[in-house]
Amino acid sequence: MILLETQNIEKKFINHLALDNVSISIPENSIYGLLGPNGAGKTTLIRIINRITAPDKGEVLLNGRPLQASDVNMIGYLPEERGLYKKMKVGEQALYLAQLKGLSKKDALKKLKYWFEKFEIQAWWDKKVEELSKGMAQKVQFIITILHEPKLLIFDEPFSGFDPINANMLKQEILELQKKGSTIIFSTHNMGSVEELCDHITLINQSKNILEGKIDDIRNKYKSNIYEISFNGNLEKLESSLNNHYEIVDKKKVNGHEAVKIKLLHETNENELLSLIIPAVEIISFNEIIPNMNDIFIKVVNEYKN
Repeated sequence: MILLETQNIEKKFINHLALDNVSISIPENSIYGLLGPNGAGKTTLIRIINRITAPDKGEVLLNGRPLQASDVNMIGYLPEERGLYKKMKVGEQALYLAQLKGLSKKDALKKLKYWFEKFEIQAWWDKKVEELSKGMAQKVQFIITILHEPKLLIFDEPFSGFDPINANMLKQEILELQKKGSTIIFSTHNMGSVEELCDHITLINQSKNILEGKIDDIRNKYKSNIYEISFNGNLEKLESSLNNHYEIVDKKKVNGHEAVKIKLLHETNENELLSLIIPAVEIISFNEIIPNMNDIFIKVVNEYKN
């Protein structure tokens, strides 16, 4: 079931076309990666979904109907540019913002106590926001974003300012939110986090949607039929066992073993490759090389430029 759709969204700012006919469909209970280079149009799309700005053309649908102003209470948004009031005390501000999202003071205090203890920031309740480190302020704003248990969560670069330990903690919390039923839009330049967390992605470049789909499907689509093989034996003997259906594209030693990367050419498969090399060498490992999202991101964006 699709929770959120944008249909043919177009947005212009003076002489700049920020979004050009962008359509995405976000499945319910998914973690959806919204990717793209700086200035691609991601933040503009997020602002339209949050009703901070309106599209010039197209519409946003939530559960199959046009998004309404009242639907904003179903959305939790953590922007890349943080928006806490620096002179206010942390607890006072968290309580105020929680009540703006519809929580009673009693419920807000109970939930805030739970999360402040979980994130080990109880001691900062009466401190001013300006006294917080970037990572600490990020924890506070994350808590405020999720406190009212919104159906749709939007995280824009949520790991900015976090050390690896706290970034991993936040990843686990995001996965837990998904388990509890939240649908999450996740915008980041960290492709490692995309592979860890996301089910689906859309890649926006120069205002257009240029790639979308399930992570596994996209990685398989861009694989290049190259296999990495580690073995004991003579490299020349392995090379002589191959025919013109195969090409060795790399040779090296790995943990004391010979290793090669072989590209399959023409109409052939890995079983045929194995049948040729098994008599020649002792195979230690045999793995197909699947490109990571970072490589795919660079490839697709560069191809689009050309």
